[in-house]
Amino acid sequence: MEDKSLIEHMKELLKKEPKYVDKHGALFMSQIFEDIDKIDTELIKLLINDKKAKENFFEKIEDIYVLNRYKLIEVFTMKEYMKGSFTDYENKIGLIKKDGFIGTNDDVVLAFPYKDCVLQGGQTKDDEPSSEMFNNYIVEASKIDRMYDPKVLTNFKRFTKDGESEVDEITQNDSLIVKGNNLIALHSLKHRYRGKVKLIYIDPPYNTGNDSFGYNDRFNHSSWLTFMKNRLEIAKEFLSDDGVIFITLDDNEVFYLKVLTDEIFDRDNFIADVIWNSRKSVQNDTIISLATNHNLFYAKNKNRLDKKDFRLSVDESKYKYDDNDGKGKYKADPFDAPNLRPNLTYPILNTNTNEEFYPPTGRHWRTTQEEYKKYLNDNRIIFGQTGKSKPQLKKYLNEEKDKGSVSTTLWNDLDTTTNATKHLEKIFGKKIFDTPKPEKLIQRIINLSTKPNDLIMDFHLGSGTTTAVAHKMGRRYIGIEQMDYIEDISVERMKKVIDGEQGGISKAVEWSGGGSFVYCELKENEEFKNSKVENLQYDMRYVPYSEIDDETYKVGKKEKEINKKFYGTDDE
Repeated sequence: MEDKSLIEHMKELLKKEPKYVDKHGALFMSQIFEDIDKIDTELIKLLINDKKAKENFFEKIEDIYVLNRYKLIEVFTMKEYMKGSFTDYENKIGLIKKDGFIGTNDDVVLAFPYKDCVLQGGQTKDDEPSSEMFNNYIVEASKIDRMYDPKVLTNFKRFTKDGESEVDEITQNDSLIVKGNNLIALHSLKHRYRGKVKLIYIDPPYNTGNDSFGYNDRFNHSSWLTFMKNRLEIAKEFLSDDGVIFITLDDNEVFYLKVLTDEIFDRDNFIADVIWNSRKSVQNDTIISLATNHNLFYAKNKNRLDKKDFRLSVDESKYKYDDNDGKGKYKADPFDAPNLRPNLTYPILNTNTNEEFYPPTGRHWRTTQEEYKKYLNDNRIIFGQTGKSKPQLKKYLNEEKDKGSVSTTLWNDLDTTTNATKHLEKIFGKKIFDTPKPEKLIQRIINLSTKPNDLIMDFHLGSGTTTAVAHKMGRRYIGIEQMDYIEDISVERMKKVIDGEQGGISKAVEWSGGGSFVYCELKENEEFKNSKVENLQYDMRYVPYSEIDDETYKVGKKEKEINKKFYGTDDE
């Protein structure tokens, strides 16, 4: 049977002290607040001798217990907005400084309804929105603690080029795809992967009203912010000291999320808002046609990053010419450059056609005439592939490979969602999603922030683009998806990647297949699966690892062994 809520417990406890009860049997709140304020000795004794009060309102500093007065007062001053849920925040969204005027302190945060709550987010089908309640950290602390306990993993499968095989153990070298509620999965996986992830990339629901985010319609905006806050706070724990996170969003929520992520990751750790040209076509049925997405880019600790590591490696696919002269592949770059410099303006003769070229209007050649002659004698000047065009400079791959380049905040040279849609249609033979992310976008993010064998995480896996690109680029990965399509889409796509699927970035990275990944699920309580009761809490839906030996949950012997090895690597 479930414990009483904390607030009900505290009311009963305080009623044991006669001075806190009026003649009608109600709590005398002014007396309680007065005694809290002056730290009344009798009140302290009453509280510290009660196990539940001691756990919730006292902090142990060495061997001394200190009363958290603010937290105690908060329990009795909360407002009730929804049945069974309490919040310290009013039903408004905006910037606040809790203890003073915004102008006197730059510690500004975003306040919104239910910010101090947890939204489990248990939706598993796009067309079945959830109407879950919010769980409050203080009032329902024990319920949240149970929800965050590690859960049993089950239904293990290893996929390789040879097909599906059994799993005996999940090692640090394995890549992992997990089916289950992403918040609960994150709290389970943290015991294994805390501080070990170099890159987190997520493409969460944009909360446009037409996407997959369907929770608490009455508070849709604040629900989304609560949903994101819960997940980003735990996601931060996964990042290594030099780890980073990218979050892709459109204009709908990004400006609110920016303030929230400044609070979670610290404003000083913000790196950039990278704008990606996600759409080339123009919508004629709107005031201004949406053409871009935002990519919020944060570090776990910006001071731990080395700028030299964050360079885009050369796109080898652009080096497509080879004269078979032993110098290797090259690309042909324009020989002219911006601005007009008279000392770099001179005639260049195309000896193939005897045509004389000058730089285009307002531009100059990129080197002096003497330097040009050296390039020409070294066979580094080309007049187009036909030999009839203006001069171009050969740039050899083996010379450029290790230089890298600094990224800018405008990415308008990548594939769009249209390219990604066509890619998925080719894989599955039908349209899968409306706005999937192209592999080249994820490739650039991975290229920019990781090295081979680094660990990457995506807990809004969707069609599996992040894991597909990570696999092709030789990175380890963790993908989490709670929607029921994970096996039909995300896992199927990864199986095709292992088989050597040639869409997306495959040709650019010379992908030919191979590798492996492990698939598993958060084990569900059989009673829950067979229940007709709606909105059943998720601490009841998934089997807790702490009760793995309880015969009630029917955990197989091999599953027990794998789970015990998996959770036995906890670094805490």
